[in-house]
Amino acid sequence: MNSGHALPMPAESLIPHRPPMRLVDTLLSREEGNGVTESCLPADAPMADGRGALDEVLFVELIAQSYAAIKGHIDLCDGKPPGKGYLVGIGGMKITGGAFAGDLLRTSVRTVGSFAGFAVIEGVVTRGTGIVASGTMKLWIADPETENP
Repeated sequence: MNSGHALPMPAESLIPHRPPMRLVDTLLSREEGNGVTESCLPADAPMADGRGALDEVLFVELIAQSYAAIKGHIDLCDGKPPGKGYLVGIGGMKITGGAFAGDLLRTSVRTVGSFAGFAVIEGVVTRGTGIVASGTMKLWIADPETENP
């Protein structure tokens, strides 16, 4: 890995999302298509209610953006700009807890398969030592050479 791409690394250079929709702050670690990210959402986050409770849909997006950060880092290390990906399916999503703005959330993602531009990933979101969400997703990774501008 290029020393200029050492981890941890801010996610803003790895994923296309911009505030307020960029939920992932930092890519902490990566090995192959697996990795861990960290997030701490502000009280005015779009997915937080008046009490600061985070909407459960946020956990799905955290897993997807965490994979995007991992894939973006792979692209960066390969000398390519980070590509774009699209969530095309969610399976077995379990919400087992909640979180509030200001909570430190860690998302672990493991790539379980890839074929012809598609990736299947498993993700787990934790707050402290407790799991708040887990699930499997299918993503389509756009080929930047054939994608329309």
